[in-house]
Amino acid sequence: MTLRILIVDDEPLGLAGVRSLLADEPDMEVVGEARNGQEAVARIRGLRPDVVFLDVQMPGMDGFEVLEELGTEELPLVVFVTAFDRYSLQAFEVHAVDYLLKPLTRHRFAETLRHVRRTFEGREAKAAQQRVLAFLEGLEQQRERLDRFVVRSGDRIQFLRAREVEAIEATGNYMHLYRGGESHMIRETLGALEQRLDPACFVRTHRSWIVNLEAIQELRVSEGGYTLVTRGGTRVPVSKGHREPIDALLKDPLPHRR
Repeated sequence: MTLRILIVDDEPLGLAGVRSLLADEPDMEVVGEARNGQEAVARIRGLRPDVVFLDVQMPGMDGFEVLEELGTEELPLVVFVTAFDRYSLQAFEVHAVDYLLKPLTRHRFAETLRHVRRTFEGREAKAAQQRVLAFLEGLEQQRERLDRFVVRSGDRIQFLRAREVEAIEATGNYMHLYRGGESHMIRETLGALEQRLDPACFVRTHRSWIVNLEAIQELRVSEGGYTLVTRGGTRVPVSKGHREPIDALLKDPLPHRR
């Protein structure tokens, strides 16, 4: 079996180094290269490589964001190429995600190739993909500001950008994320989410609701108070104790729009 390889690195020397180390491997074919995250996503989707040697630190879209942009079905086997320090590398090792530490050495590279071959020979590629996804999920939970949600559905994982979520409703320890008429469920508390969401964009409107100010399409006034309607049609109640940010939006709506 010949494995199809894609190399991703924003530095020409990084691309050349991996390509050179693969040159004498008869069962591995370099089918393409990418110099940034956007190119990487496009070429992974277009070329469908078996393995990607993926630089972690790239401007614009880093290696982790490349994987988050891809759907589960599009995810190849990933070998991270990184200059992270020893503490950060522990996260790779715990999740059994293979990695190469810059500068590359021939001995360490050979070990990685043996691991890659064993993964495919043992039909473990799918399990390796799931470990990468679990690793990304762990990274997301550690971020101080929540930029995206990790949503599990059976054996699939979907990444929702926070600003695409129109409203969040609490039901016990579960949250319903509303986006464009869709609903996704995650296990979390509303208070914990409120602390990690951008306060310039997301505000609490009710003890059980948070709304994305940028997603408000309509505000309905009644004797009981306000009801907000998002672009996707979700109706979000506004309680008396949480009217202040909505009143401010009515008086001066422009600062909340980006």
